[in-house]
Amino acid sequence: MARTDDLYELPTDIPVPLDDGACRHLPGTAIAPCDLPSTRGRVVSLRDLSAEKRVVVYAYPRTGTPDRDPPEGWNQIPGARGCTPQSCGFRDGYLELVSLGTEVFGLSTQDTAYQQEAVERLRLPFELLSDQHLQFIRAMRLPTFSVAGAVLLKRFTLVLRHGRVEKVFYPVFPPNENAAVVTRWLRTVEAQ
Repeated sequence: MARTDDLYELPTDIPVPLDDGACRHLPGTAIAPCDLPSTRGRVVSLRDLSAEKRVVVYAYPRTGTPDRDPPEGWNQIPGARGCTPQSCGFRDGYLELVSLGTEVFGLSTQDTAYQQEAVERLRLPFELLSDQHLQFIRAMRLPTFSVAGAVLLKRFTLVLRHGRVEKVFYPVFPPNENAAVVTRWLRTVEAQ
C-alpha cells in the first residue's frame, strides 16, 4: 500500500500553530538528567552533552512512512504535519550547524526501532532520540498532544548550552524552514 499524499512535501493548506505559552518556562531551565536511547545504539544525556558544547534538539510529533497514510485528521492539527520535511531540513543544513560548534538531535516519542527506519530512509547524519516512556517530557514539562491514543511532542526546537536551555523556537512553522532559522540565530550568537 502507498500513501495518498507526498510525505516529503508540506500541503499548502495546513493550519499555522499558535504560541500557546507551553514553552514559556523553558529558557534558562536546567536540563533534566535523563538518559535517552539513540538510533546509534547508545544512551544520550542531553544535560551532560550540553555541558561540553552547544546542542540543538528539534522535537517533532512523529515521522510518517511511505506505505501508510497519517492518522485521520492529521493535516488539520496545527503543527502536526511536516516531520519529514523538518528532518530533511536539518539533514541538509547539518554540516553548517556542526561548523557552528553544535551537535544535532531529533526527539520524538516514537520507539527507537521506528526512528531507525526514518534515519535510514532519510539518510540522516545525526541521531534521533526516543522519549517513548515520557521521562524527559515530564521532567522538563514539554508540550504534547494526543492522537489515536499516542502522546506526541508538539513541534519545537531547543538550543542547549552549559546544562541549560539557552533558546527555544516555538511554535515552529513552517517546519521545513526550522533548520535555516536555527542556523541564522546561531550565526548571530557566534558573531557577538
